[in-house]
Amino acid sequence: MTTKGPLSGLVVLDLSRVLAGPYATMVFADLGARVIKIETPAGGDDARHFGPFINKKSAYFMSLNRGKESITLNLKQSEDLKTFEHLVGQADILVENYRPGTMEKLGLGWDKLKSINPRLIYAAISGFGHTGPYSQRAAYDMVVQGMGGIMSVTGHEGGEPTRVGTSIGDISAGLFGVTGILSALYERQQSGQGMMVDVSMLDCQVAMLENAIARYTADHVIPGPLGARHPSITPFAAFKAQDGYIIIAAGNDILFEKLCDAIKRPELYKDNRFTNNAERTKHSDDLTLELNKTLAMSSVDAWLTILETAGIPSGPINTIEHVLNDPQVNARNMVISTNDPTSGSVTMAGNPIKLSRFSDPVTRPPAPELDADRDRILSLISNDN
Repeated sequence: MTTKGPLSGLVVLDLSRVLAGPYATMVFADLGARVIKIETPAGGDDARHFGPFINKKSAYFMSLNRGKESITLNLKQSEDLKTFEHLVGQADILVENYRPGTMEKLGLGWDKLKSINPRLIYAAISGFGHTGPYSQRAAYDMVVQGMGGIMSVTGHEGGEPTRVGTSIGDISAGLFGVTGILSALYERQQSGQGMMVDVSMLDCQVAMLENAIARYTADHVIPGPLGARHPSITPFAAFKAQDGYIIIAAGNDILFEKLCDAIKRPELYKDNRFTNNAERTKHSDDLTLELNKTLAMSSVDAWLTILETAGIPSGPINTIEHVLNDPQVNARNMVISTNDPTSGSVTMAGNPIKLSRFSDPVTRPPAPELDADRDRILSLISNDN
C-alpha cells in the first residue's frame, strides 16, 4: 500500500488525530514510510466525522490520511496495550498529539517507550509543549493563532480579528514536527539512540512571526494588520485593476523603475516620495493611490501580460477553483487523486517535495477504513516473533 520513496522501510505509528499529527504522518507516507494509524474503537479519529462528505465519507479525513493503514486499539485494555507495545518495539517513529500527560496516564510516557525500543523517535505535538505554565491547556488552531500573534497582524487596520484562511497553527506544527523527526533520525544514525521530539503549536506560531518581531525590537511600535501590504517593502501588495485585484511585488528600486516604465508612469520613480524603498514605504498610501489610478484603466489579464513581459513579479488572486486548474500547479503534479473504494476518485493537494530519484505519483493510495488493516498490521508482530 505504501508509496516508494526515500523513507521506504521506516515504520511510523500514528496515534494522532484531526490535523497537526495526521498532516505530519501523511508527509511520511507520501515519502514512502509505512504509517500505521492507531485509532480508538469508538469511532476512530474525530476527523472521520468532520465534513464535507463524499458518499458519507469525510473528505477532510481522506485529505489528511492517504496512504496509511488503520487498526483500532483500546490502550486501556491489557491485550490491546500488549499489542501496542509489540508495535512500538518494531517502529522507528511514534507520533501523538495528545495533551501532555495523557501518554503517562496510559503508562506509555517517554521513559516507558524508550525502554521498549531505545531506537524509537517519539514525537509529541501539542498546543503548548511539555514544559511551561500552559502545558496542560487545551488548544486548537485558532487558539494558537490568537495567542501566537499571527492574528494580530492579519486582516485590515481597524477590522475585526481575522483568522489566517488555512489552519496554519496545526499545519506549521506538523511540518516543524517532520523537521524535528528527520533531525532525530539523522542523529540516530550516529548514536544508535532514539529521542523525544517536543513540538508546541504556540512555539511554531512565534517562530513564523518573521519581521514582526524584528520591527517591534527595532522601533518598539506594536505591529498591526496591514491588509495585503508588506510592512517593509513597497510596492508589495494587492492593487485594484479594472476587473479585480492584482498582486505586484516590486521588491527593489530597479524593479520599481521597471514597473513605472511598464505602466507608462516614469514620473513616479522620479518623485521624491518614491525614489527608494524607505520613502515608498513611508508614503505607501500615496503610491497606492497613484498605482490604482493607472491600473484601473485596464483588466487584470492585460496588466499581467504587460508586467510579465517587463519581468515584474506579479500574479492574480486565484480562487481555489482557479488554483486547481492552474497549468503551473498541474505541471508540478500538485493536484492528485486517490481511488477510494467508497467515494471513488477524490481530488487532493499533491506532495510539494519533488525528488530526482523517486517518482511523484499522480494517484496516491486512499485513506484507510477504520480497522481495515488489522491482519496486515498484526503480521508485523507475528513476523517478529
